[in-house]
Amino acid sequence: MCGRSGMEFMDGSLVITLFRHGMTEANRRKAYLGWSDSPLVSAKAIVPIVPPCDIIVTSDLGRCIETSKQLFPDEPLVLMSDLRELNFGEWEGCTYEQLKNHQPYRKWLNHWQTLSPPNGESYSEFSQRLDHAWDSLVAEALRKAISTMAIVTHGGVIRHILHTKVKNKKAFWDWKIPYSGGYQIDVKLKGGEIICTLLQEEPITERENG
Repeated sequence: MCGRSGMEFMDGSLVITLFRHGMTEANRRKAYLGWSDSPLVSAKAIVPIVPPCDIIVTSDLGRCIETSKQLFPDEPLVLMSDLRELNFGEWEGCTYEQLKNHQPYRKWLNHWQTLSPPNGESYSEFSQRLDHAWDSLVAEALRKAISTMAIVTHGGVIRHILHTKVKNKKAFWDWKIPYSGGYQIDVKLKGGEIICTLLQEEPITERENG
């Protein structure tokens, strides 16, 4: 369950499809990529595997915007900075191999939920802004009786939403989030309670033309 909503709306239902952006050049070399950006590896069109959505919301970073345009060509996009990935600060663009002998990095790997990268963002700060973004998007969609929404965002964002919002509980790192793929969540408001249910166990994946 998502918890008490505090909203004075009639009971309603909303299907949210969470998409991860396509693979980038930085992702391919396994570099940390948070608030910095990197071009997508492939310019091939991504064929949508869900029906057109009433609203498409995307992280304001270029890799998500470009993926959104491929998934939903000619559709208007709502850009939302709160849907960004964790800010890795001074580790942006670095790989594990480059950082593995750096003591603060090794401490962070073991305590990532409590420590933050230098000049970066803690998991607590990350989760608070995501929870705020999720709550505001769900509230607005239910208020306007929107039935379908796509959110194009980042792997860490999707893991946090699945880990904290849906009934099907897994460990944070157990969720498989493929590039250009994701999950569908059924969001229902019943008697002032928001209930989130995963619509499939395995992630949806991309289909490319040809």
